Amino acid sequence: MEDVSYVVVFPTVFSKNKIPQLIVNIKKILKTQNQEFKSVKRDGDIILVDANDPVFASSAINLLFGIQKIAIARQIKNDFQNIVSEITMVGGNLLLKGEKFLVRVEGTTKGFFPKDIEIAATSSIIEKKSNMGARPGTDENFDKLLYTYLTKNYAYVCIFSDDGQGGIPPQNKNTICCVYDEISAISCFETIKQGYGSKIIICYRQKSELMSLVKIINRLIPRLVKQEIILEFFHLKINQVGIKNYLIFVNSVLEIMLREGKSNKLNHVSLALSPLIFSTKFIDYSMKRVFQNDMIPIIPLSGVDSKLFEEAKEIGLEKQIPKLEKLFMINSDEIPKFSSIDVDLAIKTKKSVTIKIGPNNVHDILDSLE
Repeated sequence: MEDVSYVVVFPTVFSKNKIPQLIVNIKKILKTQNQEFKSVKRDGDIILVDANDPVFASSAINLLFGIQKIAIARQIKNDFQNIVSEITMVGGNLLLKGEKFLVRVEGTTKGFFPKDIEIAATSSIIEKKSNMGARPGTDENFDKLLYTYLTKNYAYVCIFSDDGQGGIPPQNKNTICCVYDEISAISCFETIKQGYGSKIIICYRQKSELMSLVKIINRLIPRLVKQEIILEFFHLKINQVGIKNYLIFVNSVLEIMLREGKSNKLNHVSLALSPLIFSTKFIDYSMKRVFQNDMIPIIPLSGVDSKLFEEAKEIGLEKQIPKLEKLFMINSDEIPKFSSIDVDLAIKTKKSVTIKIGPNNVHDILDSLE
């Protein structure tokens, strides 16, 4: 049998009962990213993508939520000797002189255990690649992982693998979220990751903020798995200096979200509030305001701690981490009152921008706002 290479998608444990939806999303994002493919199909608990360019296809697919791991792998028959030979060949091609390697095999076996293949393949690599000085490593100490996954009929020997984003695919639950700074961007990212179909609005205080906010938005919108996105921008004229003014700004944003959520018949409001930053009193007030408007609040950052910084990097905020850390210095139980006049004026500044996902999104959005 001739070897066939696939992009292999490993769903998260939370997505294994949502594989049909994940397949739909994979097809959508490949089309959105202009990646040609022949088929997207399932083999047990994994998804196989036959793509024209596996490297670019895997990068596009890895924007999706609901994926634990993604790999480019060779498909061979689930046969003991074939698998050992293939792992030995792949290992020989991937390993550099003197590197430590770890053979890991998981999945469904027939007449043998995964550990049997691991031992046989490790011995074979040592024997046949002795001139390279390659040696086995341990779970804690290795240079290259040689990973193979077995299904009922096939084995997938990985040439390359990368961690996925986790989370789950979008479900039939819609919410409104607002991006207005770094912490709100991470909250929106986490909202989408938790399976909410999100309507994103953007609030800003100064036009100088727009460039950085739009760049952040450009990192978020491909994950919505839509070819066309409607974004709405609101200009809130609130002083940027001081903690009190920041809290007024956050409360004003909430009022805009409540009005826009209602006008779009959305049931949920995503609050960019973390107990690590805001006081319990402030969070309780915000949740109460949502309930008073007959909507349901969600707080996607409530269980996120240091991982918050990892997600900041994922949406291109590496350089903003010091600014994020300053937010953790907020120490106020105050709930400053927002101005309904400011909120009314901001609603009047609303600008809707329709974007088709593509390489020039940032310029297209900024041009539309002009």
